[in-house]
Amino acid sequence: MSKIINTGRATALAMLVAVCGFMSNAAIASKDVGMGHDHRTFQANGKIDYGRVGDSYTADLVMYLAGNQFMVMKDLIGAFQKRNPDIKSVFVETIPPGQILKGQILKQGKIAGQKIARNPDLFASVNVNHLKKLHAKNLMNDYMIYTHNKLALEVLEGNPKHIKGPRDLARDDIVVTLPNPLTEGIFKFYGSKMLKMLGIYKKVTGGKKCRSCWAIKGKTWFTSRHHRETPIRLLEGKTDVGVVWATEIIYQRQIGRKIEGIDIPAPYNMGDKVAYAIGALKTGRNPYNAMRFLAFLGTDKAQSIYAKHGFITATQKERRLKPLPGK
Repeated sequence: MSKIINTGRATALAMLVAVCGFMSNAAIASKDVGMGHDHRTFQANGKIDYGRVGDSYTADLVMYLAGNQFMVMKDLIGAFQKRNPDIKSVFVETIPPGQILKGQILKQGKIAGQKIARNPDLFASVNVNHLKKLHAKNLMNDYMIYTHNKLALEVLEGNPKHIKGPRDLARDDIVVTLPNPLTEGIFKFYGSKMLKMLGIYKKVTGGKKCRSCWAIKGKTWFTSRHHRETPIRLLEGKTDVGVVWATEIIYQRQIGRKIEGIDIPAPYNMGDKVAYAIGALKTGRNPYNAMRFLAFLGTDKAQSIYAKHGFITATQKERRLKPLPGK
């Protein structure tokens, strides 16, 4: 995968430089850590509105999705609306799914001081147990698996610390950034398991669980909200390596950042475990539109869009709706 990741295009970098002028890497990086870009309303005419959280109450389709697929949404929603032009507006939130479930569906949540609807039409997570919890509360019946991903190591271009693989995370001369284990499923369910399989969990984390903090002072930092903070820390010289989704590295290269990836071999990359699950909430305002989107998600067109961004295609069997396990 590292060879694939390292195919960033000079054109993208040139465009970025042209637009940003003399902005520092840190200033450029701060533009996509989330904030308004994690809440977008896609209009049928191609316009995208950012940060209009109130649209979660009015849009023709409302989706709260695992944040690491944010880079897919423009292509995916555009193709969906082209096939369904009567769906004028699609509101999409892309943040860690645990935060969505606990802070926005199971209780009233706020984004930047604004209330956000508790009843999206669709909810997706990298942990099917999140959907099972909704089923147990009689909020969801069926689900489907629609794509896959795997873990990778993210470093600065040129790999200045000569990191070869995940075992190097335990090196004393390496500063590590990890997704926080409290709200980010990528580490809670997958990254921590990888470290334990390698026998270095204690050495890397000190057994600590916190967010926006040093797990081990000067050695291992846990992010505040999202693993997309990792490239910022790399560009600012605050870390040497981070654990992210492989797709995140491809995205960083596509937008011209001086970032590259290091392969994590199977089974440590969790490629056989990571499955994106999605289902419709019974309380959603737009059940028909939700079903139309699920049908589209199972098409070869939608799968090709995810593959374009580095995701792993789901099988046809996985893409069929099936009942969630018993309550």
